[in-house]
Amino acid sequence: MLVLVVDSSTPAVTAALVEVSAGGVTLRAQRCTVDARAHGELLAPQVDAVLADVDARPGDLAAIVAGLGPGPFTGLRVGLVTAATMGQVLGIPTYGVCSLDAIGHPAAAGEPVLAASDARRKEIYWAVYDGAGQRLAGPEVSAPAVAAEQARGLAVTVAVGDGAHRYADALGLPLRAEPRYPDPASLAALAAERVRAGAPGERLTPLYLRRPDAVAATARKPVLP
Repeated sequence: MLVLVVDSSTPAVTAALVEVSAGGVTLRAQRCTVDARAHGELLAPQVDAVLADVDARPGDLAAIVAGLGPGPFTGLRVGLVTAATMGQVLGIPTYGVCSLDAIGHPAAAGEPVLAASDARRKEIYWAVYDGAGQRLAGPEVSAPAVAAEQARGLAVTVAVGDGAHRYADALGLPLRAEPRYPDPASLAALAAERVRAGAPGERLTPLYLRRPDAVAATARKPVLP
């Protein structure tokens, strides 16, 4: 089954095609551009590009997998709206995966790991995974020092992800180089059981973890002194 994978939860705008079979998940094509200000401009052309790479059409897709975040509001919604719209138009299921899972799960190598992405405002989105890649805590948003303290309480000895690299000094943990951003093959692998089973599509609910900066006014303000 040919599956489209999208993620826009970090500065890395990612689109990929994978083949999901009984034997596993095979990456067929991938586009990834790191640009925190161009999610809306980049994602749709990248979807077209990966389809062209394997000479496929949207109608050939069996499902869509999307990273749910956590991530900043503006960028994250680009991927989720794209996935939800395509799923509805094509009549195929959509499945969501926590984007941090696609950093922490592939990085796990027998020891607990902290996966982190940049949350701006000198904070990180983070989660902790055991040696088998199962999530133990999170996702949460906090200052790096707070995340590091909680992670050490879970015996974490290494960190991974762009947020970990950006705040390496504050975290005080050894770094694992890859993956720096959500890995599309891992996103697909974490949803593969649902894809193979033909499970009903899911509503793609974003993990914002913060309220948006812009909020509606709660009361009218006087225009005269």
